[in-house]
Amino acid sequence: MSNLAVKVNQRAQEQTTRQSQPQSQPKAMPVKRRLPITLGEKVLIVLFVLGLAAASIHLIANSVASYKASMDIQKLEAQVDAQGKTNADLQIQVKELSNYERIWERAKELGLTLNKNNVKVVQD
Repeated sequence: MSNLAVKVNQRAQEQTTRQSQPQSQPKAMPVKRRLPITLGEKVLIVLFVLGLAAASIHLIANSVASYKASMDIQKLEAQVDAQGKTNADLQIQVKELSNYERIWERAKELGLTLNKNNVKVVQD
């Protein structure tokens, strides 16, 4: 009987140690559960992302528009400079062609003569 009592006693001790082991171990910190994202928060996040994307696209579109405008301005300035040079060249040519001696030579080629009685002097 003593052998049987020892076995029963050992089983009882094993059961108590099994039950006491989880209690004797240090408890792990409870895991904080993340609250699910509510529908309103999801809508706000989506609206924020869409607004950010729209603002980015608007900024890029404005940059492209200003770049194109700048290019057009530069082209027009180049055309104005070229036209200014052409005008200056033409003014020089007008002065050369309106020279009195040249006009007199051209008139002689065409058979015109100078009649001093028909000449009137006009002053500005």
